[in-house]
Amino acid sequence: MFIANETQTSRTRTSSPLADRKGLLLSAVLLLSSFIVGAVLNFVHPGGVDTNNHPAVFAQYAQSANWTTVHLAQFIATAATIVGLLVLLYALNLPDGMPRLVARVGIVSAGVALALSAMVYAVDGVVLKRAVDAWVSAPDAEKAARFASAETVRWLEEATRSYQGFLLGFTLILLAALIVLTARVPRPIGYLLGLSGVGYLVTGWIYSVAGFPLYQTIPLFLGVFSLLIASVWLLISAWRMPEPAGAAPRSGSPLRRNDAGAATRSR
Repeated sequence: MFIANETQTSRTRTSSPLADRKGLLLSAVLLLSSFIVGAVLNFVHPGGVDTNNHPAVFAQYAQSANWTTVHLAQFIATAATIVGLLVLLYALNLPDGMPRLVARVGIVSAGVALALSAMVYAVDGVVLKRAVDAWVSAPDAEKAARFASAETVRWLEEATRSYQGFLLGFTLILLAALIVLTARVPRPIGYLLGLSGVGYLVTGWIYSVAGFPLYQTIPLFLGVFSLLIASVWLLISAWRMPEPAGAAPRSGSPLRRNDAGAATRSR
């Protein structure tokens, strides 16, 4: 009887989720914090002009006094999102084999997405701002050349945003597949992350072929809000997750009483 009880306990521990609760909480907090900061920054970012109308939007950018500061904050928020995904990949505590290999690929793709994000906001927040300022203040004889330079910077921004979207979407889809296959956290979180990844992939493609058309907001909202719902779900799931069993019996007396009781029952 004692042997049977031990066997049943070992099976339960083997099949139970092994995700790191603190890591899951940290991931959810990072993802939610980045969304909140990004939403606040959208209110102070210049808007209301067709972003594909370069003369109009460049003039608006040149008038912005806090352009560089806003884009630095946007980079920090985006970096928090990607770091949150990296933390989640580690917190899943995936077993060796194919799951661990897929996680490593996801870690690499997330790292590349982070590097591209830095390039996006460096180009948009610094280079483009200087280019449009130079265009606005240039004499008439130089305006055409300055405007062409600003457009080139804009196209570079669109290219880097496109590949950033591809890598971020790819990372989300890999993470979604790992969650659905291993069930370390509730599978609906994986489905939502997969939906978010598709949204970012589509947005990346639109950036590459059409710049910033109005319809790009549809897949972008799909990606952002699917990730938001997944983050809230992750936070609730991690908060309700029990503490690891190994952390509970710090005092030796309860364990001795349980062993004595088990031994008594076995006799």
